[in-house]
Amino acid sequence: MEDSGISNNVARAITAALDWTSSPDARAAAHSYLETIKAGDTRVLASTSFVLVKRDWSPEIRLHAFKMLQHLVRLRWEELSPVERRHFANVAVDLMSEIANPCEEWALKSQTAALVAEIVRREGPSLWQELWPSIVTLSNMGPIQAELVLMMLRWLPEDITVHNEDLEGDRRRMLLRGLSQSLPEIFPLLFTMLEKHYGAALMEAGRQQMDVAKQHAAALIAAINAVNAYAEWAPLSDLGKYGIIYGCGFLLSSPDFRLHACEFFKIVAARKRPLDDGSDFDTAMKVVSETLMNASKDFLNKSSSVVSNENVTYIREMFSLEFVACMYGESFQCVCAKYTLFCFSNLQMRGFFQHSKLALHYHSVLFWLSFMRDILSKSKTGLVDDPDTSTGRTENEKSRLLALVTDDTCSAILETSFIRMLKKENLYAEMTPTVGTLELWSNEFDSKIDFSNYRSRLLELIRFITSAKPLLAAAKVSERTTAAIKNLMVASSSTKDLAIMESMHLALENIVVTIFDGPNEYSKISPDLQHSLRQTLEGLLQQLISLKWTEPTMVEVLGHYLDALGPFLRYYPDAVGSVINTLFELLTSLPVVVKDPSTSAARRARLQICTSFIRIAKAANESLLPHMKGIADTMMYLQMEGALLRAEQNILGEAFLIMASSAGTQQQQEVLLWLLEPLSKQWTQLEWQEAYLTNPTNLVHLCADTRFMWSIFHIVTFFEKALKRSGYRKGSLSLENSSKTTPDAHPMACHLLWMMPPLLKLLRSIHCLWSPPVTQVLPGEMRAALGMSDAEKTSLLGEGKHKLPKGSLTFNDGYPSDISKEAYSEASGNDIRNWLKGIRDSGYSILGLSATLGDSFFRSIDSHTVVVSLMENIQHMEFRHIKQLVHSGLIPLVKCCPSDLWEVWLEKLLHPLLLHVHQALSSSWSSLLRDGKAKVPDLSGILVGSDLKVEVMEEKLLRDLTREMCSLLSVLASPGLNATVPSLEQVGQMSHTEDSSKRDLNTFACSSMVGFVLNNKSLAVPVLKICVEALGWSDSESMSKVSTFCGLVVLLAVSTNNVELRQFVCKDLFYAIIQGLTLEFNAFISADLVGLCREIFVYLSNRDPSPRQILLSLPCITQQDLFAFEEALSKTGSPKEQKQHMKSLLIMATGNKLKALAAQKGVNVITNVTTRFRTLDAAPQSNHDEEDRIGLAAIT
Repeated sequence: MEDSGISNNVARAITAALDWTSSPDARAAAHSYLETIKAGDTRVLASTSFVLVKRDWSPEIRLHAFKMLQHLVRLRWEELSPVERRHFANVAVDLMSEIANPCEEWALKSQTAALVAEIVRREGPSLWQELWPSIVTLSNMGPIQAELVLMMLRWLPEDITVHNEDLEGDRRRMLLRGLSQSLPEIFPLLFTMLEKHYGAALMEAGRQQMDVAKQHAAALIAAINAVNAYAEWAPLSDLGKYGIIYGCGFLLSSPDFRLHACEFFKIVAARKRPLDDGSDFDTAMKVVSETLMNASKDFLNKSSSVVSNENVTYIREMFSLEFVACMYGESFQCVCAKYTLFCFSNLQMRGFFQHSKLALHYHSVLFWLSFMRDILSKSKTGLVDDPDTSTGRTENEKSRLLALVTDDTCSAILETSFIRMLKKENLYAEMTPTVGTLELWSNEFDSKIDFSNYRSRLLELIRFITSAKPLLAAAKVSERTTAAIKNLMVASSSTKDLAIMESMHLALENIVVTIFDGPNEYSKISPDLQHSLRQTLEGLLQQLISLKWTEPTMVEVLGHYLDALGPFLRYYPDAVGSVINTLFELLTSLPVVVKDPSTSAARRARLQICTSFIRIAKAANESLLPHMKGIADTMMYLQMEGALLRAEQNILGEAFLIMASSAGTQQQQEVLLWLLEPLSKQWTQLEWQEAYLTNPTNLVHLCADTRFMWSIFHIVTFFEKALKRSGYRKGSLSLENSSKTTPDAHPMACHLLWMMPPLLKLLRSIHCLWSPPVTQVLPGEMRAALGMSDAEKTSLLGEGKHKLPKGSLTFNDGYPSDISKEAYSEASGNDIRNWLKGIRDSGYSILGLSATLGDSFFRSIDSHTVVVSLMENIQHMEFRHIKQLVHSGLIPLVKCCPSDLWEVWLEKLLHPLLLHVHQALSSSWSSLLRDGKAKVPDLSGILVGSDLKVEVMEEKLLRDLTREMCSLLSVLASPGLNATVPSLEQVGQMSHTEDSSKRDLNTFACSSMVGFVLNNKSLAVPVLKICVEALGWSDSESMSKVSTFCGLVVLLAVSTNNVELRQFVCKDLFYAIIQGLTLEFNAFISADLVGLCREIFVYLSNRDPSPRQILLSLPCITQQDLFAFEEALSKTGSPKEQKQHMKSLLIMATGNKLKALAAQKGVNVITNVTTRFRTLDAAPQSNHDEEDRIGLAAIT
């Protein structure tokens, strides 16, 4: 009766604990009672739980009772006597028989099987031998009983492959040894279960006994799951010996079970070959490979015209990386068998690649990519010297396998890839003979993958094939291109067949680049191969040159083909002259002035031909130098004839700069003078500056003069290109001071003096347009142009590339617009918006690029003019404009400014920027975190649709500016600009010295950028406020950049005697870092933040009481805890261990409320700091009295 009463009490407690309608106090009391039972007498716990698992109780109570039994076995098993443990095990096995009922829930069956498995793991092999006969008997009683037994077998080896803290060392080895010894008993049973229940399921389904068939199917799936649990560690030879490999292979032919069987082969494929004798392993792996190939062959032969989703999933599994590893990876070392199998499977994989169904073809693309990448990456060095080593065998094997990728296979892959470069949407009925029955890519195929992603994979595969078979690839692409040209010559509608040509030029480009610029150096290949490649590509080039196309779309495609052969011209320059003449002929064949929007394709084609000059100049290098004079003469002739637009002149001029860069400094300077002198004459005229730049509202008149407006635009953009192409290279910005740069070091240095003054005036006038007094008097069209374009809004929303109306161009050239004004009333407003954005972006870029010239810029250009131009209206600039200014202009200025000019340039530039940006970011982030709306100026008063879209765009603009400003702080703290700041090791040595012996902060101001900023209070205050507040902004990317700056601030606080800086670090920064660790967003940078806390406490707590006061103000810490922490720190000098101590203390002191650390919290390996778990009932109360502020307040 007593046991019955306890059982009823426990049942009521379980019900109350799971009932969310109960009061919190009732649930808490129920949990407390259940914990008391679990911690009480083990015999009461066992008997009560066994009572509650009976069918008399609800499923929820029974499930909880099973968990209580598992808790007893896992944690309190040793408290039972040997006799009690045997009795417990027998009762548990009997439970399996009782619960084997069709009406029982699967969760209860699973828990029963898991309980028995846990008992066996705890008790060991002796119990297993006793239970085995009854388990076998139970498995033969029916499909439900068999499913339970198989589930138990599946859970049995769980602790071998999955980490379990409760089963370590000897016990784990004992379990492994016991199970290994039992494999001769377990594997035959598993094979029998596979065979028996597969046949029974088919038979019962044939009899229409679907309920019974489902029971057998469930048993079969349980058998496969059990097999997979052993496949990870059991000897592969045993899997083959007892028929497991054969049984799972047979299931690959079953549509209902082959996905489950695939899991087995994926696991086996990942197995590593043993270091000792692997002959048995090789034999078993050979069987695995033969099984998989036979299955794929059978599937390929039986695949119908309709490919179901199940078939697609199956073939994806077959082509998975594990399968690739099995077929061709290092684990499969049976060399002779591998070559035979590979030759056989080669045809199958080729068949999948050529399959008409896109789904099957697509997954084979992934297979071939993995295979070719693996083979080529490991066969670059050829055969190794020592073939007996493991590395030698692998390398030689890969090289031989590459040789087995036949020409027929490569041809098939290339030909299929060429055809599949087409999209279904671009397919016309006339192309059917060319495409055949292939199902081409369609936008409906997979919403997660777009065509460009698929095409890039095809192109990567084409590059791999080209690297292995260069002559074959060149011949195939030449043959395919020739056939497409012939079809175009005889086609009734050439533009429709042009789709094939358009899709092929990327294949040609990738093949040519791989041959001449790929991993295999062209100059080192055999002369015979070089000769054959030259003949093949030269023949194609001559055929392209002979074409006399004048249709704009065809001219555009032909330009793509000609520039794709640029790398070929570098090695064989004889044809360069013919290519240049052909490009100019194509250019002059197209109309210059475009009036009808339907002919805007001609404008696009002209720009493409000019762009082809740039691409060829880059690829052909010095091969174009002998033709520079001819190109220049032709350009001048076309200009005099009015047959070359300003934008086209700029593009051709950029190509000229590229050619000149390989001709030497003198030639480059002459080219620059020839190109820029005409521009400087127009740019420096005072008439247009006085007419348009003396007052911001005069820009309205400038924009009304369309031809002159775009002429100014092209001067600015070409000067930007000239800076980029003449000596400047991406990534060459040095963080070191560039004061060593001489005025003659850059060919553009002499051109800055005439370019900068008008440019700065123009930028100042543009910035003024956003100031309210000016904006209010602007015409409506001009005012509308100040807002964001639809393309910018779409980009912020992440909705893909914004598509302009067909035939529209971003900029025009001062000639009649390509867009019909009648059809598009906003076209003029868009033109003004594009012009303003283009001038602004290029102007900022010119400033940044000019800064890389060092003294030529900083000592020649008036800093006051630059500051006024950029900062006069900084408070009216929108977030996206400030971001661009910082990114393109100010960061290069900071990087390159000579240190002796920091006061003149950077203090004046950074002060208004930092002051305004701090206020703007602080306001927007407060609004975002409080109301969910950032309220940025860019979208003020603009109706863009739903409120949700506005919020998304506002947040994107806010995060973009925040990250850019934090990037600026990261640059300020870069090592090249702070070389004199002592290292952390040096800081450790001086941390305990008196303040009087430390250096003054101003001694760092001339040699350390962070020291300069901190020494100027006008800069220090906003910068430090940004650092503190950024710790509370939910943006991990920004925080990772700010932490670098904070690290330098801490170092300088330790290294100097500046009291105000030390107070800021010890109080404001230290507290802000701890607060920042409460945000999960800072988890990525949490290690750095803990490191900063450690540095502040270790090096500054003896000089300032604030770190100790802040720690003691945390809710779950005592004075004794802090003493223990300091004692632990004193016992180790390892920064890593000290950081771990600090992390442990912060976690404990905050009651585990630091979300940034929670994700990374692991086992505390340091034991001399007491960790106590306490309940935090209230939010931490800050003891920081606002009236007693130090730190930031002290230096404002």
